[in-house]
Amino acid sequence: MVEYLSKSNTNTEARQMFDGEEASLKALTETNTVRVPNPLRVCSHPDGSGAVFIMEHLDLKSLRSHSGKLGEQLARLHLHNNSLKQKEEKEESRVGGQFDDNTGTRKENCAVSDFGFPVTTCCGYLPQDNSWSSSWVNFYTNQKLGQQMDMVEKKCGDREARELWPQLQRQIPHLFEGVEVVPALLHGDLWGGNVGELETEPVIFDPTCFYGHSEYEFGITTMFGGFSSSFFSSYHKLIPKAAGFEERQQLYQLFHYLNHWNHFGSGYRSSSLSIMRKLIK
Repeated sequence: MVEYLSKSNTNTEARQMFDGEEASLKALTETNTVRVPNPLRVCSHPDGSGAVFIMEHLDLKSLRSHSGKLGEQLARLHLHNNSLKQKEEKEESRVGGQFDDNTGTRKENCAVSDFGFPVTTCCGYLPQDNSWSSSWVNFYTNQKLGQQMDMVEKKCGDREARELWPQLQRQIPHLFEGVEVVPALLHGDLWGGNVGELETEPVIFDPTCFYGHSEYEFGITTMFGGFSSSFFSSYHKLIPKAAGFEERQQLYQLFHYLNHWNHFGSGYRSSSLSIMRKLIK
């Protein structure tokens, strides 16, 4: 018997937030790489404002025995889009390989070539600009960090953040020299509170998906704990660390510290500015 879980929120932005989560769960499910709750539907809240999201209920325990398995599955998730790309490149050598012979339309489950996502997703309650971009450096600088910096400026007008930001913008491209970034489907908010396990397998939930650099996922996984060494070692057996991984990890942590600053206040200011100072040295 299938049990269901409902999430409700009466805020006006709830529909956008739940629609993004539903699209994220569907995208993750389609890769057939890692277990997520099956989304059912998003509907209007009975009170007339906000929304309700109904999904499969899973009786989860803390991630313990399947930590290594999750690391392997996450790597396969990150490799999935590139695998589709390689398959398409082989098919292109045959006439019509990417297209349906009967309708002439592009086949489903095709690789994504740009960075972004078809719908808006929210990290916490803040919407993300997922507009498609052909450049990861531009996407991350402008649509991820830039959006967060704009919110910091609007909320508190921090002078040091304002001075550090243009210096960091000039430094970011150098952190990707010699690195090929292939769009990978990301969970987007994979901290210890968004993972668990059933008796037979790990589960991830509460995603805020987009196509980005696979290393981005390790920004928040390394901030608050919850992942054993077997998780990381299993992942990097399939996707080894590229040169400069540690510096880029700080760059990716910066988004989440800024996001926490915008959600929860100036308690995250020091960590945000500290990373910015380190990266522009």
